[in-house]
Amino acid sequence: MLAQAQTAHAAEDAGYIDKLTDADGKYAAAPLPFAYDALEPVIDARTVELHYNFHHKPAAVAANKAEDGLVKARESNDFSLVKFYEKELAFQLSSHILHTIYWTTVSGKGGEPKGDLAKAIDRNFGAYTKFKAQLVAATVAVEASGWGIVGYHPATAKLMVLQCENHQKLTAWGIQPILVLDVFEHAYYLKYQNRRGDYVNQLFSLVNWNNAAQRMQAALPARRVT
Repeated sequence: MLAQAQTAHAAEDAGYIDKLTDADGKYAAAPLPFAYDALEPVIDARTVELHYNFHHKPAAVAANKAEDGLVKARESNDFSLVKFYEKELAFQLSSHILHTIYWTTVSGKGGEPKGDLAKAIDRNFGAYTKFKAQLVAATVAVEASGWGIVGYHPATAKLMVLQCENHQKLTAWGIQPILVLDVFEHAYYLKYQNRRGDYVNQLFSLVNWNNAAQRMQAALPARRVT
């Protein structure tokens, strides 16, 4: 138990533990882990400001409204809008969760993964170069708007690259995202216009591999990656 507490404390210091709610238990976007201009020149300050304030924050607000709608439905026993509220909750809460992970994903200095994460990548993808090629290709090819996601699946002990349309479609049940790349247009349009591939490739100079490794360790069952 002491070892688990020490690991959790270290992970929290590294910024991997996601704060998704406020003191009242309502969904709320935590402060950015960096200044608006900290990602320059890869992502300009104005894009970060708009992205955080007008896309991430409203998603948390909308998720609260969806839950409030479901509370009212239960209290009134009127479920005529249950399809709308359930769909809205899945979309908006998934947006809030993925954006929270995204800000930590792009809070690093690039390079390549090390340690257990590097071993897991080699085991599941053959080599880092092959992993990166698949992640870039999958992310660039996401239909319309969505995400490229690297996730760890505890039940199978596998790392996976997934496409995610919108914020919640095409996932695999049980997957734990450890690294996410946002390819909604608002994430890159001011600087990269329609050049999604340029944006995705540039993101690798910002990836926080230590954060991704912390997330994978948190998702591991009792056994460790070898």
